[in-house]
Amino acid sequence: MRVVLLGSGRGSNAEAILKAQGEGRLGRAQVVAIFTDKPDAPMLALGPRFGVPAQFVDPRRSRPSSRAPARSATSPPSAPCAPDLVVLAGFMRVLKPGFLDAFAGRIINLHPSLLPSFPGLDGIGQAFRHGVKITGCTVHEVNAAVDGGRILDQEAVRIEEADTVETLAARIHVAEHRLLPAVIARLSGA
Repeated sequence: MRVVLLGSGRGSNAEAILKAQGEGRLGRAQVVAIFTDKPDAPMLALGPRFGVPAQFVDPRRSRPSSRAPARSATSPPSAPCAPDLVVLAGFMRVLKPGFLDAFAGRIINLHPSLLPSFPGLDGIGQAFRHGVKITGCTVHEVNAAVDGGRILDQEAVRIEEADTVETLAARIHVAEHRLLPAVIARLSGA
């Protein structure tokens, strides 16, 4: 299964996926490209480190339908991809209909809450401020509704009395780094 990673930031979840691949824990999945929507995203450095093509795709240069990024993810100049699965690993944009159509049923996202609770931005902060005792992370299919696709798997994280948003976020990231590679491996038929 050919996997493309999309991200916007430092790439800790992408790194967890690439490490899982190197350790043989990604099943029959193989990451074939990394794309970011930010030219200075630290995630780009993962490409050379793990031997995977990585490039910035300028979202401002795409047409309103976002077909240009969809085409780029299918055959970037650095290496043809033809992804079977597109993984949003810290990608901070809402995908446009053209992209969703191009990869219908083949896009998954990791969200830092137990969906359907606390969708959208700052899921960790939302849960913390709301005072819930258990939160976590969710891997779900992507559709037109923000964080509204079918839930594939979740991992719970208890909010401790001494937690701050930062300590809670650190524990949720550890759970994310386990959950996302495990879901990809399962989707690959492993």
